[in-house]
Amino acid sequence: MTNLSGNPRGNLAGAADGPESAAAQLVGRARVMMVISGLTTALAIAAVVTVIGYRMFAGTGAISGDGIVTLPKGAHIISAVASAGRIAVLLDIDGATELRTFDIKTLKSTGRIRFATEP
Repeated sequence: MTNLSGNPRGNLAGAADGPESAAAQLVGRARVMMVISGLTTALAIAAVVTVIGYRMFAGTGAISGDGIVTLPKGAHIISAVASAGRIAVLLDIDGATELRTFDIKTLKSTGRIRFATEP
């Protein structure tokens, strides 16, 4: 039976809306979770880009200006290499070979290795 508006009467109207409203709620929850997931991903990407940008453009503490390292008289530089915050210089000092390392920021000596031949 129908009422004057043409809608079915009784419990049938409530049963027809039940599964459709449950599906709509499920789709709504999925959309909310997708939005939260998307915002979290965007925030993570923004954080990574910010850190990379900061490290690229912030002062790295490099030497500003010229630095002078004094070497012994008669020393000749064979090679020099910079890596991991240090400078390694291979020297020939009056026929003896020596490796000296310096801190790249302060140019202070951090170590010295002398090479000698066996008798």
